[in-house]
Amino acid sequence: MLNKIIKMFKEKDGFLSGEEMSKRLGITRAAVWKKIVALREKGYEIEGSTAKGYRLLKTPEFSVEELRTLIRGDIGREIIFFESIGSTNTAALELAEKGAPHGTVVIADRQTKGKGRLGRTWVSPPKKNIYMSVILRPELEPKDATLLTIMTAVSCAKGVMKSTGLKAEIKWPNDLMISNKKLGGILTEMKSDPDGIVFAVIGIGINVNSKTKKDFPPDIQGIATSIKEELGKIQSRTFIIAEILKELEHWYKVLLTEGRKPLFDEWKRLSSTLGRKVRVTAGDNVFTGVAEDIDKGGMLILRLPSGMLKKISSGDVTMLR
Repeated sequence: MLNKIIKMFKEKDGFLSGEEMSKRLGITRAAVWKKIVALREKGYEIEGSTAKGYRLLKTPEFSVEELRTLIRGDIGREIIFFESIGSTNTAALELAEKGAPHGTVVIADRQTKGKGRLGRTWVSPPKKNIYMSVILRPELEPKDATLLTIMTAVSCAKGVMKSTGLKAEIKWPNDLMISNKKLGGILTEMKSDPDGIVFAVIGIGINVNSKTKKDFPPDIQGIATSIKEELGKIQSRTFIIAEILKELEHWYKVLLTEGRKPLFDEWKRLSSTLGRKVRVTAGDNVFTGVAEDIDKGGMLILRLPSGMLKKISSGDVTMLR
């Protein structure tokens, strides 16, 4: 019902009369008033006039109700929101095991046990950033799971650019970058059987309104950034998430209908890694060379000082001057 009221406000400039809202919603005027109160409690600034009705003046920085009105495709058709949770990926994995449909999205305002790559913790200050996980049920073989991470990286970079105007780039294997600082990351987990991937859960963390010197520990303050710090003002998580989900819908269809080539071409165009001299730490091994390409499985192709090519499946990349 709240979603419908938000859509009604967005469809019409100016005031909506209580009578009109009552008729369209099929509820009493008193019930309309209760819904308006509920929206105000969620952060919506709504002007009320006895003669004119109601007018939406300002929306909150994040609203799951408004987000639902912006979704048109399968990804995001079902959104599950938590004010606080251990990890959106953990919750999404549990939901997927219970049969949650393809495209289900789990979003949290805060994570107490946020997960990053290689068992690391994802710092998750409350009510500032994007912490969400998407359940996919792709018809892919387990060996092609990296394609989902590449698809998500492209979708996030383009979603951020379209919603903010910032030039977001992708650092292999899964980091989102702006101005050579880390904006976000992606964590893909899955369940598979001999027939293929049963489901995949793709975790997305993006720094939107955090202050690096206040919200992050000292060891990452110098290498992290947020959209707010780049633009100098609070940004709407609602619209950024909506754009990312739209891009995910698009690039998922591209992957399934056109194959990996257009996806890889776009990833390479957005890459901050290719063509750069880098140091790659892969477990106990450290390699230095020029990042030349990625192969069809998403592995990084590194040209070593000897001239030999080395394929790397995972690791941490440091850009060298």
